[in-house]
Amino acid sequence: MSTTASKPAGEFRERLRELPPSAKLVAKVLETGEPLTQGQLAEESLLPDRTVRYALTRLEDQDLVVSRHSFRDARKQVYLLND
Repeated sequence: MSTTASKPAGEFRERLRELPPSAKLVAKVLETGEPLTQGQLAEESLLPDRTVRYALTRLEDQDLVVSRHSFRDARKQVYLLND
C-alpha cells in the first residue's frame, strides 16, 4: 500500500472514514497497487458501474485516488490510490 508511505495512515483512514461504503470498497480493491479501469473495479468489487463511478468521484474529491490514461488503451482511464 504505497499511499500510506507518503501520507500518514491515520490521515488516509480518517478521510476515507467519512466516505460512503462503496468508496471504501473501491479503495480497498485499489490497495493491490495495480491500475484498474472503472469496469475492472466494478468487476472486482461486484458493484454496479454507476456506483463505482460515484465512488471514484468521491475518492477523487478527497484526493485519495488519481486517474490517468491507460497505456494499453488511451481511450480508457485507470485509477490508483494517490501516493
